[in-house]
Amino acid sequence: MTNIALVAHDAKKDELVAWAKAHEAELAGHTLFGTGTTGGRIRDETALEITPLKSGPLGGDAQLGAMIAEGRLDALIFFVDPLSAMPHDVDIKSLIRLAILYDTLMAVNEATATGIIRSLAED
Repeated sequence: MTNIALVAHDAKKDELVAWAKAHEAELAGHTLFGTGTTGGRIRDETALEITPLKSGPLGGDAQLGAMIAEGRLDALIFFVDPLSAMPHDVDIKSLIRLAILYDTLMAVNEATATGIIRSLAED
């Protein structure tokens, strides 16, 4: 079983929820974590069990970063909105830096998320 985080910027939340619905069967076999509103929406709009974390700006990004550093997160699916400025940009950059540093599977859009979930299904 793989530990997967599901995160999305505000403008990408609908897209991530739709993606989670489309891949519900594949995601159901993993332990899922979600930040704030994103995790709540996935929990409410799918049958998936997801462990809620704090909202990104309130510490959720830091919680995920700690999980990565401690080896407790296997994949980060983070639908990033590249066109909107984020007031907590420092936290986002830290999370992405940790995912890169610790060689964590990371998707920042639907295409890479689908590639990751398909790859995990093959294992």
